[in-house]
Amino acid sequence: MLHTSDWHVGRTFHGADLLAEQGAILGHLADLVTAEAVDVVLVSGDIYDRAVPSAEAVRVATKGLRRIRDAGARLVLTSGNHDSAARLGAFAEFAAAGGLHLRTTVSGIADPVLLPEEASEPAVAVYGIPYLEPETARHALGIEGRGHTAVLTEAMRRVREDLATRPSGTRSIVLAHAFVTGGMGCDSERTIAVGGVEQVPGSVFEGIDYVALGHLHGAQVLDERLRYSGSPLAYSFSEMSQRKSVFLFDVDESGVSGIERRYLPVPRRLATLRGTLEELLTSAEHDDVTDCFVSATLIDRVRPVDAMRRLRERFPYAVHLDWEPEGRKEPVLRYAEAVRGRSDVDIARGFLDDCRGAPPSEREDAWLVAALEAAGKHDPGQDGEPA
Repeated sequence: MLHTSDWHVGRTFHGADLLAEQGAILGHLADLVTAEAVDVVLVSGDIYDRAVPSAEAVRVATKGLRRIRDAGARLVLTSGNHDSAARLGAFAEFAAAGGLHLRTTVSGIADPVLLPEEASEPAVAVYGIPYLEPETARHALGIEGRGHTAVLTEAMRRVREDLATRPSGTRSIVLAHAFVTGGMGCDSERTIAVGGVEQVPGSVFEGIDYVALGHLHGAQVLDERLRYSGSPLAYSFSEMSQRKSVFLFDVDESGVSGIERRYLPVPRRLATLRGTLEELLTSAEHDDVTDCFVSATLIDRVRPVDAMRRLRERFPYAVHLDWEPEGRKEPVLRYAEAVRGRSDVDIARGFLDDCRGAPPSEREDAWLVAALEAAGKHDPGQDGEPA
């Protein structure tokens, strides 16, 4: 089996289109299926990045799924908090006939995919728990309890109840999309907190041979049987140090064994730069990151004009820009104090100075005064200003 999750097909990286990179990484998963003779691919939610994906995103995801299936693996998919469960699960019964098993409904939680299909006594039962939005799910599950722990506890009660009816020795795999205590999040995950609480204890999944978790974008081992595969691509600069991967493992009559982490290729690296604009544009030190997605922090005392356009002349994939002037202390301003006793033109000059670290030039000051006069906000004789 191969455990992956959080594809987020259709997501952009600070506005940069990633469909080509996403298609490439799904193609690599298909190649891995062929190379390792994988029988089943588990995808634990967030197939798409939004509930209504674009036509292009659907095309990329569909092509990726088809390549994995053509490589010889069956697929078990659940919906995540970014997916529309209803849309993703449409035609689930028909898809199952082609080896794509979709688990997107509460009613399907205790309906496992049984493997191998031809055996009279199935050796493995794969249960897919879609992302359960607590308030909606508790009504569908018919429970009084609230929050993520309550709904997942009931979902797992149903899983165990079904598992108890299976032949002795049947092995259990569960897919779940949740934030399990002990996991570490990053900037690209959408919060699923309810009432300030988003985590569930790992003990909820007690007794299962392998729990294929989704939601957190960094690969993590909470314990041997409880793992996050993480997303196959980085979706924020906070993931720059992560090595994206999937988990491969064997399941037989003795249980789960041979768990291995396989690292994925990086279609485009991430880089963070800091310095003056001139340094970033000219220093040979940065020659090796010109093809990376770049986040730059400028430390120029005065905010450079047209900085992003100029950066992209050297770093065409620059996608994020901050300005943190070196040595400048941010004043704590209260509006009433900032404007008290000051004319409109003085307030406007101060605003420009605060925003870019330098007062307006003589020419800019003339424009500013003229604009305020035209708006009826400035008396030409006020404070000795010229007409």
